[in-house]
Amino acid sequence: MTSATTLEKHRTRQKALGRSRVEVQIARGDVALVRRVIAALNDPRQGEETRRILLTRFGQPHATGLKALLASAPLEGIDLERVRDLNRDIDL
Repeated sequence: MTSATTLEKHRTRQKALGRSRVEVQIARGDVALVRRVIAALNDPRQGEETRRILLTRFGQPHATGLKALLASAPLEGIDLERVRDLNRDIDL
């Protein structure tokens, strides 16, 4: 069996398990950290908690339209009130 065939079979098995291959380029100092995060995601005892922590910090809202996107936007501290001036002159 050639190594190419072995690699193809391995990738086919991984795909069947719902796994994807990801290649990233990171700073050398972060390599150990990223490996620990990956190990935690793959650990049945830590996976859910790790995923929840990461999604809380880095997850993006899954807005399905403009209304949902606006509803999920962090609007604390933004003044959304406007003064209604119905007596202004309009030059048409």
